[in-house]
Amino acid sequence: MRIARNRIVAALRERGQQARADWVERELPEWVDPTKHSGLLATLHLDPADLADASSP
Repeated sequence: MRIARNRIVAALRERGQQARADWVERELPEWVDPTKHSGLLATLHLDPADLADASSP
């Protein structure tokens, strides 16, 4: 399972966390591995299950 970076960015922007969203856009790859980036997702208070793209490989 992978998560599209733009879904993470959109979730952060919805919360009004513009600076964090900008950082994620700059620093993370287009497709995010929730296992590899679990610490970051936890820090951002994001649940990978809520962000997962059903069509991702």
